[in-house]
Amino acid sequence: MLVLSLVTITAAGGTVSLNTGLVYHPDYLLHQPGAMHPERPARLTAIVEHLQAVSLWRSLVHIEPQPVADAWLLEVHSADYLRELDRAVEQAPIYLDPDTGISPDSVRVARLAAGGVLAAVDAVMVGRVRNAFAAVRPPGHHALPDRAMGFCLFNNVAVAARYLIKHHGIERVLIVDWDVHHGNGTQAMFYEDPSVLYFSTHQSPYYPGTGSAEESGTGAGAHSVVNVPLPSGTGDEDIVAAFENRLLPAAESFKPQFVLVSAGFDGHFSDPLAQFRLTEEAYARLTRIVLDIAERYADGRLVSMLEGGYDLDALASSVEAHLRALSVSSGPVSPAAR
Repeated sequence: MLVLSLVTITAAGGTVSLNTGLVYHPDYLLHQPGAMHPERPARLTAIVEHLQAVSLWRSLVHIEPQPVADAWLLEVHSADYLRELDRAVEQAPIYLDPDTGISPDSVRVARLAAGGVLAAVDAVMVGRVRNAFAAVRPPGHHALPDRAMGFCLFNNVAVAARYLIKHHGIERVLIVDWDVHHGNGTQAMFYEDPSVLYFSTHQSPYYPGTGSAEESGTGAGAHSVVNVPLPSGTGDEDIVAAFENRLLPAAESFKPQFVLVSAGFDGHFSDPLAQFRLTEEAYARLTRIVLDIAERYADGRLVSMLEGGYDLDALASSVEAHLRALSVSSGPVSPAAR
């Protein structure tokens, strides 16, 4: 059990937290996708050790994850897919596609990862924390309704969006995805859904080949997808401009009641899997933009979760920048959120 470290203020109706929450569990290290795989347990170890070294670890509110109930996975994934994963894990270690390997513990850990994101959502919704970051693995935004893809088993951010809508009664959820790869799975799950606005910046052309500006939703979900494909070499000012020029107007029109962030840090200039040129400061600036959206429209309610990021030092320092930016809050948790 992780020890809680809470900074609180007294507000009308009781004491509320203005802190940022953190989801982490040592079992997240048990997912082993294969020798020399870039999505390795050392990613989380590097984050934890760095946050401890810079004295940020103890200032966060530690949120204990629980495994997600299958009912919530079935909101975005098919029953056949869940059965296929359970059968596959009996044969582990095995690769589900050329990029996505699993070990005997992987499906259990993936359930704990998705459940960790839901625990963060609950903590924000009841006012225990102002916002939260889920340091979970495996990541999720490539996972499709019926198959694993791109290191991902369950689509954590999509599960969280459906949970917010079905369990907490949220009517409009904004998903911001700044991973360097397009979140094709997330887009597919909400392509016809007007209750979710999906915004993505990503390197293009690049894996997985989706995410053109013309992909904008269909049917009732027309204009509910905003893709901003960016070229190799994109730097800090380019991506910040994309957020200011494309995300801010979309958010103003949509007026989200909760903000979810697929926080991949593989756009860093040191990352070995892509060719963006972002710095830690870029991630701090993007965080401040999405936090401002959350403050303006969603009573500050925001949960981010780890997606990519494969250079250990760059990942750890970028997460630090993200968390420090999240920890700056302009106001108290609203009574409606408690």
